[in-house]
Amino acid sequence: MRHRQPVSDPTRSNDHFATLDHRRSVRLGMPEAVFCSGKTPQQCLAIVEEFLATGRDAVIATRTDEAQRALLTDLAPTQVGQSLLTWNHRPSTGRRIAVVTAGTSDIPVADEAAGVLMAMGHHVDRITDVGVAGLHRLLDTLPRIEEAEVVLAVAGMEGSLPTVLAGLIPQPIIAIPTSVGYGSSLDGVTALLSMMASCAPGLSVVGIDNGYGAACAAHRILGMPDQ
Repeated sequence: MRHRQPVSDPTRSNDHFATLDHRRSVRLGMPEAVFCSGKTPQQCLAIVEEFLATGRDAVIATRTDEAQRALLTDLAPTQVGQSLLTWNHRPSTGRRIAVVTAGTSDIPVADEAAGVLMAMGHHVDRITDVGVAGLHRLLDTLPRIEEAEVVLAVAGMEGSLPTVLAGLIPQPIIAIPTSVGYGSSLDGVTALLSMMASCAPGLSVVGIDNGYGAACAAHRILGMPDQ
């Protein structure tokens, strides 16, 4: 059985630009996503059409721009946030994940994580703007957060939200540093290093602005098989 399918650019003959991994769900329990940044709109369209034509699994396109979305709209996607497009959401798993942001400016990264999780069939509880600068906001929402099986904590600036959460609840916490903040935040490097140096045991950290990677980590933690 062929595992990978080459895709050609419809505007250029005999030019294979992508080799799709149709059996990734069989191996890993999650499909290959289409990372659209750096691709032409036509390339994104061809890849998404190939995934839709050859399988019934969820299709996920991340980091799309306006021109790519304009072309992909004809395929009737679900759009989450500014740049994530999805198709063929999996049936509900009944599993609950909380996506918590320190500030409103962190929402675009949280959108990417939440959209991927929803496409995989998980229930996502979005909790926004509860950073530790106003600790009462976080404490007020703690009962909701405690209902989740996994928590994604999204924060820029000094990135302290995940550490505080990891000292309050027992659930697995995946920290997502964002490139939000003033000059000393160094486009997210400060938050990343703060999270990696956290004294809270068992805190996991992904790369800066990597909502997609955090969602995949949460899916793996839940141990969901291919749907």
